[in-house]
Amino acid sequence: MFSKFQKASDKERIFLQNKTLVFTTCFQKQMHMAKKTSSSSKIQTLYELCRKTFTPSGTHPSSSQAIHSVCSLLDTVGPADVGLKEESQDDDRGLGIFGLTGLNRAARWAQPLTYLDIYECDSFTMCIFCFPTSSVIPLHDHPGMTVFSKVLYGSMHVKAYDWIEPACFREANRPGSRPVRLAKLAVDKVLTRECGTSILYPKSGGNLHCFTAITPCAVLDILTPPYREGAGRKCTYYVDYPYSTFENGAEIIDGKEDNAWLAEIDTPDDLYMRPGVYAGPSIQV
Repeated sequence: MFSKFQKASDKERIFLQNKTLVFTTCFQKQMHMAKKTSSSSKIQTLYELCRKTFTPSGTHPSSSQAIHSVCSLLDTVGPADVGLKEESQDDDRGLGIFGLTGLNRAARWAQPLTYLDIYECDSFTMCIFCFPTSSVIPLHDHPGMTVFSKVLYGSMHVKAYDWIEPACFREANRPGSRPVRLAKLAVDKVLTRECGTSILYPKSGGNLHCFTAITPCAVLDILTPPYREGAGRKCTYYVDYPYSTFENGAEIIDGKEDNAWLAEIDTPDDLYMRPGVYAGPSIQV
C-alpha cells in the first residue's frame, strides 16, 4: 500500500513539477512578449499611423490633423526607440562645416553616411540617415512628396529652397551648362534633437534641401509617397548660385536676397553612402 501511495505521490509530484515548469515557461514568454511589445510600441504605432494616413498617390484625408498626429508621435522618438546609441560629439572624423581646405577635404568624405531602412511600401518610406561630423547630403529634391524629418541626436544644418512660380529660367554662362531655375530660400538653420519634427511639402517648406552634419547625428525620415522613378519621383541633385550670378538685368524681385539660381547636376561623385542594418524593434506588418 505504501509502495503504491509512494508511486502515486511521485506521479503527482512529477505532474506538479511539469505543470509548474509549463506555467513558468508561459509566464516568461508572456513577459518577453510584453517587454518586446512595450519596447516596440512607439515605432510600431508610428508605422500603423502612417499606414492609416498615407496613400500611394500622396494625398491623405484630414491632412492637417493627420500631419499633426504624425509630427506629435515623431517628436517623442529618441535613439533608443530605433536601436541607436548616441555617438560621441568629440570624435575626430570630420571638421564641421567650416575650415575645409584642399589638403583635408578628402577626410571629410572618408567616413560615409549610413542608411538604415526601417520599412517601405507604395505609400511611404521610413528610414534613418546616420551622419559622421561634416558629412553632407547635397541639395536634392522630393518631387510630389511630403517629407517628415526628426533629428534623433546631434546637430545638423539644413538649407532648403522652394521653386518660384511661375518658373523662371536663365541660360547658364558657360556653353554646354544646363539652364538655371530660380528658387526662394525657405529654411536656413540648425536642427537638434530638441527641435520639433520638420516637414517639407511638394511645393512649400523647402522641398529642395541639403543636410550638413555639425556633429555626429542621425535623422529619422518618413517620405510619402516614396521615390519611384517610374511614377516621376526621381531624386535630382542641384547646385545653388547667388541671385546676382545670373541677374543680367532681370526684373526686380522682392526679397531677391533670399533667392538663388539652381542648376541640375549629376549625382555627386563624393556622395558616399552605405547601407546599414536597422537594429531597432521590428515592425509587425
